[in-house]
Amino acid sequence: MGTALDDLIALLDLEPLEVNLFRGVSPKEDRQRVFGGQVAGQALVAAGRTVEPDRPVHSLHAYFLRPGDPTVPIVYEVDRIRDGKSFTTRRVVGIQHGRAIFNLAASFHVDEQGPTHQDPMPDVARAEDLPTFQEQMAQFRDRFSPEMADWLERERPIDQRPTELPSWMDPGPRSPRQDVWIKANGLLPHDPLLHVCVVVYASDLTILDTAMLPHGNSYREDEFQIASLDHAMWFHRPFRADGWLLYHQRSQSASGARGIAEGSIFTSEGQLAVTVIQEGLMRPIRHRT
Repeated sequence: MGTALDDLIALLDLEPLEVNLFRGVSPKEDRQRVFGGQVAGQALVAAGRTVEPDRPVHSLHAYFLRPGDPTVPIVYEVDRIRDGKSFTTRRVVGIQHGRAIFNLAASFHVDEQGPTHQDPMPDVARAEDLPTFQEQMAQFRDRFSPEMADWLERERPIDQRPTELPSWMDPGPRSPRQDVWIKANGLLPHDPLLHVCVVVYASDLTILDTAMLPHGNSYREDEFQIASLDHAMWFHRPFRADGWLLYHQRSQSASGARGIAEGSIFTSEGQLAVTVIQEGLMRPIRHRT
């Protein structure tokens, strides 16, 4: 039996159907819809498999169009928009039941030299000095049903270590920012595209929660309809997803039933590796009385 990380690697290993066509599946979990990070990661795998390996991805822009059905495969159709001397551009559409559920544009760039600068990494506790998710969860196990507690404590493909208690453990209003150390829960093969796609998967785990922090609610309280609407990432410097990465997240605004959040992902050495921006739906649920 494989580990949770093995399952994630298998999830990102798409089946080629035909030229520019790939098929991905979802894990066998009790979900109402496909996790957005999974679709984004799989779509980038599809795009990357049509690009020469000397051109790493430098940006992606994606829209979540419809909820994905976790019970059926997703077909990814790649459009080879441009192959230039320095840049390669791909468009990927994820399709289920004959309809587009996801759209991604990705750009790949040959390695070039130029001026460099970056924001500094925040001064936070080291990942090694923080409790694991399971250790944090053990303090609050009695808040959940036995089934929910067992689900929360299961092995996960991404090791997450927030510097503060997650909002669903401490749901009071707080500043719209959070820092979470992340890394693959095990050793990954030496495949730069896989490392990037694992971080794409992980980037959707917590970022929209940041926009909910000032409002003292989490998606588990059934008070809001929460869904990712769009997702953009820029990849600045090489990194390994099986080494600790600090995901510094903050939300600038929420209005019109939408919230926006930005994330900066740093290596443990302090290099800014990735910038993330996501807008999501934060629609209050009107309960009938």
